Amino acid sequence: MRICWNTKSAVSVFVLVIVASAIGCRIESPDGVSEHEIRDRHFTDDLGRQVLIRKPIQRVISLAPSLTESIYAVGGGDKLVGVTTYCNYPEVAKAVEEVGDTQTPNIERIVALKPDVVFVSTASQLEAFMRTLDQQGIAVYVMDAKSIGEVFDDLRTLGGLLGTEGTASALVAGLDERVKGVSSKEPRRVFIQISNEPLFTIGKDSFLTEVVEKAGGESVTKDVPSGYPKLSKETASAMSPDVIILSDSEDNREPNAVFKNSPAVKNGRVYRINADIISRPGPRLVDALEQIAGFLHN
Repeated sequence: MRICWNTKSAVSVFVLVIVASAIGCRIESPDGVSEHEIRDRHFTDDLGRQVLIRKPIQRVISLAPSLTESIYAVGGGDKLVGVTTYCNYPEVAKAVEEVGDTQTPNIERIVALKPDVVFVSTASQLEAFMRTLDQQGIAVYVMDAKSIGEVFDDLRTLGGLLGTEGTASALVAGLDERVKGVSSKEPRRVFIQISNEPLFTIGKDSFLTEVVEKAGGESVTKDVPSGYPKLSKETASAMSPDVIILSDSEDNREPNAVFKNSPAVKNGRVYRINADIISRPGPRLVDALEQIAGFLHN
């Protein structure tokens, strides 16, 4: 499977920030700065790190597909000068220079592109290149959304950083209305199958657990530790889901054989959903919510 989910090795990469002053980020600036320096502000990213952002931002690099989608969605795509090999949406993102994959970006290429900010989605991405980028005066901002609300905060924050507050606010307002428009009926027991062999699913730390709930379902793995756990056949066989949703890929087109006697399989309640929209905590997560609600209540 492509993108953040890797069905052979197992699972994902994903994205956010804590909101700031008028736009949702916490901004801290020392007293007595000069008129020239006032454009440089310290923002607090999702790891609680103080990140000096030299505004106005003109050049950015995204090291996660979800962040690339979000940057375009808030109207900041013209500032993108580098993306990963997995950044395939929107279509125009494919024309932006690639700087390697999500976990092993090409640091020399990143430095050569002279970005003002590099957006990353996980703390683990920092370890390999933080010191190098610091020495080059390149800001690294971690965004790691773990809920729909945090995705919305993310979008507002990006709008503030990139100077597209109006676009971001309108986008979030529209997405929020769509979320509110999803009707919740009697919950159905849902199993999200990320990969067939080995059998990976979502756990209590995954944003998809909340998405299933908002769609009117109940994830049968909602109490399983971690975000994307690997299940034993014995554990899975006892879950008996009413609905199975497959993250669509060539090697994940059918439910694992352990579910052959489940209500989901017996009643033909097995569905496929685009792997990208359920693996990326960005604006299309609302598309996933609406589709899952349709599966549960058709």
